[in-house]
Amino acid sequence: MKVEEILAMLIRFPSVVGKPNDAIVDWISTYGQAAGAKATVLPGPEGDRANLFITAGPHNVPGYILSGHMDVVPAGEAGWKTDPFQLRQDGKRLCGRGTTDMKGFLACALAALPKLAASNLQRPVHLAFSYDEEAGCRGVPHLLAALPDLCAKPLGAIIGEPSRMQAVRAHKGKAAARLEVVGHSGHSSRPDLGLNAVHAMANVIAQAVVYGRSLEQGPFDDSFEPPYSSLQFGVVSGGQAVNIIPDRCTADIEVRAISGVSPRLLLKEVKEQLFALRERGYEVVWHELSAYPALSLPRDAKLATLLVELTGKETLPAVSYGTEAGLYQQAGIEAIICGPGDISRAHRPNEYIEIDELNACQKMIEDLGARLAA
Repeated sequence: MKVEEILAMLIRFPSVVGKPNDAIVDWISTYGQAAGAKATVLPGPEGDRANLFITAGPHNVPGYILSGHMDVVPAGEAGWKTDPFQLRQDGKRLCGRGTTDMKGFLACALAALPKLAASNLQRPVHLAFSYDEEAGCRGVPHLLAALPDLCAKPLGAIIGEPSRMQAVRAHKGKAAARLEVVGHSGHSSRPDLGLNAVHAMANVIAQAVVYGRSLEQGPFDDSFEPPYSSLQFGVVSGGQAVNIIPDRCTADIEVRAISGVSPRLLLKEVKEQLFALRERGYEVVWHELSAYPALSLPRDAKLATLLVELTGKETLPAVSYGTEAGLYQQAGIEAIICGPGDISRAHRPNEYIEIDELNACQKMIEDLGARLAA
């Protein structure tokens, strides 16, 4: 199948983050086996979704991983010209949810797979396709835990997030959490008889915002924009009516950490502020939503040099968005970002990828295979 045909098939699966993904996993697995590769389905603990690992070549010698995620963000926003889960061609553009982020890369890897499987590969190429990346890289840790039973330790991992086919060596880490405060409701005319959860949460948020501003004073890494770690609240919810003392309030917070800074440790002070409310009679809960480390690959790393040779482009120092690459590096596997498309097109109506970008990515993968063949 041509890369455009494969992409059309992948787009038809509404593999929205947090939902069952057996349909897309089954199709890719069947395709991979028909291409002559070994496909292993790795069910996640949720019970209704799975990671997928496909190997072309010998599994017992070190090779390279092509990493991507099968899930996409929802497509309910206004502005779509046609069904977002049907691929639509508009000149050189192919439009649909996930074309850039990141089923375009999956399609390129799958289009190259028959050629890879038919080659006399001395080192393997693995396709590692995960679930729930869009929820904070929740699926790939289970895949990484299974990796020692699937293959020899890889030489490196290429994470195919959209980078306009220019390899990227670093991204920030991230941690996100939901804060929950429970007080006591009552009539607003008697605030002395209740515990206002919204007021309590507002105090935590105010202190956290001050703490967040202190992060702007460093440490710094000029590879990033901005060059410091950051904090923000993105969602706050609480209360029923203006004349009812709100007994419950939740707030979602995230931090973005430069290389060398632990995202979880950045949240430690906020967590302490939340738990201090217990002394005032409130119940509190801290729910970690996601966490992944930063990526930092030296410019002279062998994997960076390889990608320069494969793409013909110098590497970029860093990007602002996060990926699964940091988790691969944390697991002891060199990782780098390189894929078709542009992140500015992702998560938007009429998301698209260009045919030339797909062709360039497929060629990069096939050229990698040629290097690994006898």
